[in-house]
Parts: sequence; C-alpha cells; structure tokens
Amino acid sequence: MKVTIIGCSGSFPGPDSPASCYLVEAEGFRMLLDFGSGSLGALQRYVGLYDIDAICLSHLHADHCLDMCSYHVVRTYGPAAPYPRIPVYAPQDAPHRLASAYGMPDEPGMETAFQFVRLAPAKFEIGPFTLTAGLVNHPVEAYGFRVEHGGRSMAYSGDTGESAELVKLAEGADLLLCEASFLEAPDLPTDLHLTGRQAAEHAAQAGAGRLVLTHLVPWNDSDRIREEASGGGFDGPIDLARSGSVYDLA
Repeated sequence: MKVTIIGCSGSFPGPDSPASCYLVEAEGFRMLLDFGSGSLGALQRYVGLYDIDAICLSHLHADHCLDMCSYHVVRTYGPAAPYPRIPVYAPQDAPHRLASAYGMPDEPGMETAFQFVRLAPAKFEIGPFTLTAGLVNHPVEAYGFRVEHGGRSMAYSGDTGESAELVKLAEGADLLLCEASFLEAPDLPTDLHLTGRQAAEHAAQAGAGRLVLTHLVPWNDSDRIREEASGGGFDGPIDLARSGSVYDLA
C-alpha cells in the first residue's frame, strides 16, 4: 500500500501545497482520501486524470472537497466522455452541497459523473482495501478513516478535536496522518482541531508506528508545530506532511 500526499495545507491552499488530498494505491487501484481546494492540479503529477477508482470525503468543508467540482468537469467533458461513474463515499448532504458549489441544479447534479454512497460509521470494502469510517469531533458530520491492505494499515484523522474514535481508528496503524491545525494557546476551542502535541498524544495512545502531521495552516510556524508534537509522548518518527511525500507501507 502506497500513500502519496497530494495536499496537506489546512483551511485553504498554501504557497507550497494544495488543501487536503491523499492518494492511496494498491494492486493498481487508486483511491483519494479528500479532494480539497487546489488538489486536482497537483494530483496530475502522480496519476492520470481518469485513473482514480474511488473517492472518500471526510467532510464537506471546502478545503476537503471543493475540487470535486473541477473533477466533475474532467469526467463530464473530457475527450472520451462520458466516463464511467466512480463511487464517492461522503457525508449525507454531499450531492446537494457539491451541486450548489458547482452552480447546477440538484437533478441530475453531479450524479452523472459520480455515484454517491452515504458514509456511516462502519467497516466496508473499497476495491482491495478494507476501510473503517468513524465519526470524529468537528462542527459538521466528519469522519476519520482507517485503511487496511495486505497486513498494513494507515489512519487519517480528517478534521477533529480530541477524539477517542481517532485513537480507535489508529490502533496499531503503521501510519497516522493526523491534523495539527492549532498552535498551543490558552482557551483553544474544543471539538474543532488538534495541536501538534495533541496529535502526538493520539498517536501514542493508539500505538501507531509513524505520525505525519498534516492540515498545516499556512499562517502557522511548521517548526513550532513539530516542536510541540515532540512533547506529546509519542516515541515513533514524526514528520511534517509535504506535498509529494510518499509512504510505502510494504
């Protein structure tokens, strides 16, 4: 199983990265975890436009899903259109919200390019992967994911505040992609985002093998995020996510 970080910028695209998007590959099957603003352009460096087999959206904030609108154009008007619909696993209101963002009516909406499957807390199969979705703590319906294949596993936090469910999803995972949007400060809001320290605490509780800090907001000092994570009690490797980084979980 190979994981490529397409976009890791938090809340909006930054100068060095699009917003959230991760490419997970195994056995020739290619799945995206999130498809945030700006990510479609960078995605084309690593995979063909028409080679995506499935998409999972953690939640419906623009920095995690907005490039679905651009990808609808690709799959609807490309030179060999119409292309087969691909499954999109997403929260309940995704078809309406994305159609509204695109500026089209609900019918037929984006269903001409995508087959929407409503997410719920569950374990299910997507291609060669076993995916577990769990609700995490964010102001909207939001999921974290665990992806397993060939005895290897990764977990992805999506956007969350402190979350026992995230620890469960990441239990024993080889890789935890965990958001670290906040710098340590007094009176941070709860059930919204994590600091680097909190991300490391979740990784330590889960017994994850490697922690990759992601959803890095461009106005924050990344070195400080990394430094704060070092105080979270996690004794495995800690990386700052970078667009283009590849993790081969062989």
